[in-house]
Amino acid sequence: MINKESLLQIVDKRVDARSFRDEHWEGTFNDYLDIVCRSPRVARNAFQRIYDMILHFGTERYTHLKQEMIRYKFFADPIGEGEDAIFGLEKQLMQLVDFFKSAAQGYGTDRRVLLLHGPVGSSKSTICRLLKKGLEVYSRTEEGAMYTFAWRLPGGNGEHEIHRCPMHEDPLRLIPKAARRDVLKEINANLPPEQQISVEGDLDPFCRRTYDDLLLRYDGNWRKVMDHIIVRRLIISEQDRRGVGTFQPKDEKNQDSTELTGDINYRKIAEFGSDSDPRAFNFDGELNIANRGLIEFIEVLKLDVAFLYDLLGASQEHVIKPKKFAQTDIDEVIIGHTNEPEYKKLQSNELMEAFRDRTIKIDIPYNIRLSDEIKIYEKDFNKDRIKGIHIAPHTIEMAALWAVLTRLEEPKKAGLTLMQKAKLYDGKSIPGFTEDSVKELREEAPREGMQGISPRYIQDKISNALVSEQAQQDKCINPFMVLNELENGLSHHSLISDEEMKKRYKELLAMVREEYDDILKGEVQRAISADEDAIKRLAANYIENVRAYTQREKVRNKYTGKDEEPDERLMRSIEEKIDIPDSRKDDFRQEIMNYIGALALDGKKFEYHTNARLHKALELKLFEDSRDTIKLKNVVSGVVDDETQAKIDVVKQRLIKYFGYNETSATDVLNYVASIFARGDTKSED
Repeated sequence: MINKESLLQIVDKRVDARSFRDEHWEGTFNDYLDIVCRSPRVARNAFQRIYDMILHFGTERYTHLKQEMIRYKFFADPIGEGEDAIFGLEKQLMQLVDFFKSAAQGYGTDRRVLLLHGPVGSSKSTICRLLKKGLEVYSRTEEGAMYTFAWRLPGGNGEHEIHRCPMHEDPLRLIPKAARRDVLKEINANLPPEQQISVEGDLDPFCRRTYDDLLLRYDGNWRKVMDHIIVRRLIISEQDRRGVGTFQPKDEKNQDSTELTGDINYRKIAEFGSDSDPRAFNFDGELNIANRGLIEFIEVLKLDVAFLYDLLGASQEHVIKPKKFAQTDIDEVIIGHTNEPEYKKLQSNELMEAFRDRTIKIDIPYNIRLSDEIKIYEKDFNKDRIKGIHIAPHTIEMAALWAVLTRLEEPKKAGLTLMQKAKLYDGKSIPGFTEDSVKELREEAPREGMQGISPRYIQDKISNALVSEQAQQDKCINPFMVLNELENGLSHHSLISDEEMKKRYKELLAMVREEYDDILKGEVQRAISADEDAIKRLAANYIENVRAYTQREKVRNKYTGKDEEPDERLMRSIEEKIDIPDSRKDDFRQEIMNYIGALALDGKKFEYHTNARLHKALELKLFEDSRDTIKLKNVVSGVVDDETQAKIDVVKQRLIKYFGYNETSATDVLNYVASIFARGDTKSED
């Protein structure tokens, strides 16, 4: 029975009263100056804060295609335990972080709109969601602490009224401009250039009006005005509309620029007598509330032209123009995202040249590395999230492989197939191709990943397979079920109307099925030849004969006790399995002996599985010798004697133990591979 007290204790552990007090800290303006003197970073601008926030989660350096790369751990979504993790876009994310780094140092990109451009479903929105989520969490940390202020003003009945700064501005903006430069010079004196702070701009209209009224009351005594200031910790929150804004285009007739810059509060006009009094205005537009943080424009190029003009001033001059008020200073990062068709319209529209000039575009393509594409789907389709239905091995992999193939261009190099190109991109080695070759392939097809099948389509079809009648009955899905869903869905895919494109995608599905056939045959071969004692005996026999051959000695026959010539037939039957030609057999055998000798010098013992090529050759030889003994072809007919059935059950258990199948999927695989051999298809694994 569930204990109520234990549930309450769980809540107590998660709700930390001390953290709550820290996040709701209040103090005077003098208290804030103490904080600034101890830690000037609290007064960073929005670009500096986002850049520091990304670095806060750490980096990892590595080399890819002979290029130094940086992996920013923030984009693996440590906050959400990987829920919004981004895979395979390290190069694009490096460009993104470089944008923030340049902007943080005031090199000009801080006066640009950041535009994420790419096909649908390429993680543009996910990047924005991560940045917003990161800012929220970072503002709660000691390192990411930031502050704003409120006014304590006399009210009715002798009590005070609290009026928050509507755009949660930095309290340092309260320092008069005449003194601000010297104050900042003092603060920055001992700081390195990249950490120095700058506080630009004036107060928003409401705070400016309040500030001026108090100066008049106190005859210009600025310190008395500061007695009315309450400095508060600012916690960024999209839900509470603090520091994060999101704007989504609507129907042109319903779009209103006041959604960006705020609107008149008609109920207060009677109280204050004018619609141009800032006290009768709500500074709650998306650009207002996103001040000190970030605003995301969804499908930004679908905005009405009037809205885009608002962005010009917001980006270039860092000002917005609320109705009936002077230009108002803002400090925020503006991020928009769009797809290919909308961006092409922008390029062809000469009237939008000014907007294009103030935009920095970063392409966000689809993944073209298979292993990264697989990770996208494993986030949603794994044992923890999918209960009661077994996902057979390679199900996700084959769907991801097809998605990647649709995004690649046909290779121009003779003798290289599209499938091989996909494997090269994924880090697999193919004879005759080096890292330089892969780099050349990438350079000759710069638009790869900007078109093809969206991950959302793959996710939808895997979901369809999971809820299908067959899956509910068998409690299992396999690659064939998902590939069939992918093919059937093409006929009514909303984004694919070109029949030639559909035809090409179906041909790629056939290519994936062939690849899956080869994988299955290889796994069944390894399962059949997974008798470790038998493969050890075969390996020992081969090595003994190779040693005698290379040293021009004879081999003692353990049955007859006589010395005999090395068994050439045995050695060649193994070497042929990995395509060692007769002309190269001596080289291969000497290579094996040299390898054994090198291990011996290091005090290590030779094991057959330490040499990948030999291991594969031994497995294929043992499979060939064992296949007929279990009469695999008879599985198709269903006529199997007890002895053969026992051997088949052993193979099935190996598929379950070593390759991740369950009873149903292992049986299906054996039946399918048996049908291939029954058709006489004996093509070996590549």
